[in-house]
Parts: sequence; structure tokens; C-alpha cells
Amino acid sequence: MDVTDRFSDRVEAYTRYRPGYPEALVDALGLGGLDVADVGAGTGVFTALLAPRAGRVVALEPNTPMREALQRALPGVQALPGRAEATGLPDASVDVLTCAQAFHWFDPEAFRAEAARVLRPGGRVAVVFNERVERSPFDAAYEAFLHRWSTDYAAVDHRHAVAALDGVLGDGRTEVAWPHAQVFDEPGLVGRILSCSYIPGAGHPDHHAATVAAGHLFRAFARQGTVHLAYDARLFTGPIRSPGSPSTAAARRR
Repeated sequence: MDVTDRFSDRVEAYTRYRPGYPEALVDALGLGGLDVADVGAGTGVFTALLAPRAGRVVALEPNTPMREALQRALPGVQALPGRAEATGLPDASVDVLTCAQAFHWFDPEAFRAEAARVLRPGGRVAVVFNERVERSPFDAAYEAFLHRWSTDYAAVDHRHAVAALDGVLGDGRTEVAWPHAQVFDEPGLVGRILSCSYIPGAGHPDHHAATVAAGHLFRAFARQGTVHLAYDARLFTGPIRSPGSPSTAAARRR
């Protein structure tokens, strides 16, 4: 399957149950008056936070059902089918490229080259991940659940992609994190789990069993009718690394 098709049958669940991002993270980008392209924008969870803060926002999402959901939610935002490696944007046309919860699907070097082409002088890239963290026994049990029921979670976990940022961002890269959480009732937790592309979807032989197990997970840990799923929202930002220059990791080793 083309990775851009992985969420075609999960658009509603993705829109309803995926976590947002702390306002402070978006404010830290300092987007006032700038032209921004949000790459891998999905259904527009992050785009919606960018739009009121930037001068102009273009959303790039190659998955048609997700892009259509974004257009319905954000009719004032231009949404295009470009990919991270081939955005279709003109040369030197944007000040900031953002990417929230999508970088692990990119070809890092092709994205670096495309970012270098479309960014204006002084432009920068901002990569954001909502990373689950273990702040409670429920968080640990949730992680174990994913390993038990996923089809390919270990292979597509975004945490494997963080190291690839060394080949994309140049000198001046910064990293900041903000803790936050989602609060779910039982249908919400089940929906959150089923929004993941690596959990068996409708038609998969394990779909019913995984859904039932998600309900058991909720009931085992719920307190006063809810569970809390903890995250660190991590922001990596900086200029694009120049071709031939050492990566951040290589520079640290010298």
C-alpha cells in the first residue's frame, strides 16, 4: 500500500480522536505575517492552528479523503495534493514549512532538497510530533496494547524517524517539548485506537477482537469514567542543512 493511502478508511476517526497541539507550541513558531506550507496536513488538525497566526497557509495533503475533510473544515485554506518530496510549490515561495505527525512517512533527503527549493532565504522547517509518554500505568498498558494488536506499529513508529532530522535540519536546530494529555470516555478511547493506521481496520480478521480488547483496556484503568493519555508535543525547528555539510549528529562528534 502507498503510505498516503493508509488513512483513507479512517478519516472520521482521525478527525474526531487524534490529539491537538498546545497553543504555546504554535505561538513559539512566530508566524505573524509569514507564508507557511503545512506538509502532510492530513485532515487539518495542525493547519487549523496555523491559519489564524500566519499571513497565509497552504495545506499539502496527497490523500484525497483526508484533503477533502480538511477543505470542509477549513474552507478558507488552500489545500493542494502535493507530497513532501514534490510539493508543486514555486521556488522560494514560503517562509516556513511545517510538518505535524507526518515526517516519518517522508523520504528525508528528498524532503530536504524540496524544502531547500521552496523556502525563501532565511526560511525554516518546523517538525512536530505528539509523542506518547508513560506518566501512568495506563500509558504503559496502552503502549503494550499497540504492540499486541498492531499490524506494523514497530516499523512505522515515528520515534524511529527523529534521528533522520539530523540530515534535514542544519546549524541552529532547536528542540522544545510541551506536556499535554487527551481525556477519553470509552467510545473516545476506542475511536483513538482505531484511528491508527497500524490497528486492524474494518474487514481485517482481527478488527473485532482488537475493538473488544480496547474496551477492556478502558474498563481496566478508567477512573470516574475517563482515562488520560499523556503526550509530549515535541517541536524541532531550524534552517535546512546545506548539501555536503555535516549533519548535526556528525558535528557533535567532531
